[in-house]
Amino acid sequence: MIDHLTERQERIVRCIREWVAETGEYPTVREIGAGVGLRSPSSVLYHLRRMEAQGVVVHDDRRQRSYRLTG
Repeated sequence: MIDHLTERQERIVRCIREWVAETGEYPTVREIGAGVGLRSPSSVLYHLRRMEAQGVVVHDDRRQRSYRLTG
């Protein structure tokens, strides 16, 4: 796994990978939260934005399922 991620961020990456493998599409922020045990979408967004700054995910404002893994 990527060295600079927190444990929760690693769980988010695993959740996204598993979701894509199972459904063929990226999860929503709420689906990510449910997958890692975070109720608040703002908590999930906090982690996703930090991960975006680190280059782990990319964000597309025009899509509902807008956070995608870069690698």
